[in-house]
Amino acid sequence: MKREEEEYKKCMKYKRWEIPHCGKTVLEFMRKEAILCIAFLLALLSSFVTKPDKQYLSYIDYRVLALLFCLMTVMAGVQMLGLFDKIAYVMLKNAKSYRQLNVALVFMCFFAAMLVTNDVALITFVPFTILLFEMAGMRERLIPVIVLQTVAANLGSMLTPVGNPQNLYLYAVSGMSFTQFIGVMLPLTCVSGIMLLAGCLLQKDSGLSMKMAERTAEEELHKGKAGETKKEAGALLFLSVLFIVSLLSVLRLLPYGFPLVTAVAGTLFIKKEILTKVDYCLLLTFVFFFVFIGNMGRMEQVRELMEKLLEDRELLIAFFSSQFISNVPAAILLSGFTDNWEALLHGVNIGGLGTVIASLASLISYKFYAGSTGARKSSYLLKFTGVNVVFAAVLLLLAV
Repeated sequence: MKREEEEYKKCMKYKRWEIPHCGKTVLEFMRKEAILCIAFLLALLSSFVTKPDKQYLSYIDYRVLALLFCLMTVMAGVQMLGLFDKIAYVMLKNAKSYRQLNVALVFMCFFAAMLVTNDVALITFVPFTILLFEMAGMRERLIPVIVLQTVAANLGSMLTPVGNPQNLYLYAVSGMSFTQFIGVMLPLTCVSGIMLLAGCLLQKDSGLSMKMAERTAEEELHKGKAGETKKEAGALLFLSVLFIVSLLSVLRLLPYGFPLVTAVAGTLFIKKEILTKVDYCLLLTFVFFFVFIGNMGRMEQVRELMEKLLEDRELLIAFFSSQFISNVPAAILLSGFTDNWEALLHGVNIGGLGTVIASLASLISYKFYAGSTGARKSSYLLKFTGVNVVFAAVLLLLAV
């Protein structure tokens, strides 16, 4: 007890607000999880106007939370097993030129994001890309590739309900069928793919001299003991089953409780460490926004004002609000005041382009690059902004 008191006094002396035994500070947590803190503050302030009662329980979309948890469990497991790393190493062995490698790296993010979310695609492929280009002695050509990978992950993820959190949420609340959802997002996704290919092909080509990288790839593909390989195969089989039942639940063919129980029971039995990798802060962010929206919806004047403001402006308001609070919160906030789902879907997904905070996935790429050796942060941000503005302008013109 005495030692804890001394730690507390020391922390207060230097005004670090350190949480005992956690090794983190409150300020650090607030910086890292700024959106969660904002959501909590909004929910708290709104509760002073709309006093807590039984209706609060009806605010929360338990189906969305359960499915998001299940999908995040799958993605965390796939990431821990390094499945996409192995795919990337296979791709590396077959690349013959810089342009070919560029196309492969960018479109791996584009297509992977449709199934494993934009965050996981970038967490998987951006560090690999940095390592790869350092091995090849092409660090000066790294920025355009990472920028296009980030754009590719954000745009590829918009095609499917499981591609990103805002899609899963809007798919659930809108009542769209799977085919309707794909139909709404497919034209923009196709145009995005064409633009990404053009962006890759416009890069100056050169040959690759990557013997060291190829040797590393060979070692990565063959490393691992027999027992570990069997365990990984079992975990991969479970994750595949969990993804299928989660997808069936997304398609409303199974109750959401089935994949939820499967996710918790299966990971505890197969590989319980996966549960520690799930983004619980994102789940809490959804809960707090649900409370805030529910409270706002019960204020007649506020609801009427928001509905009037959004009428026939969903696309642009969703896009511009995403630039400041990111597209996931924008989708949750605006969904409570409109039923123009197509415009809202287009707005928040195109809204992932623009500022580096417009999509939280974009911050992942930036942090990886900024933490690498010899990073040119200002050059990266300048290139990132320019490319994003071009893509956003074209897609907005098509969506209007």
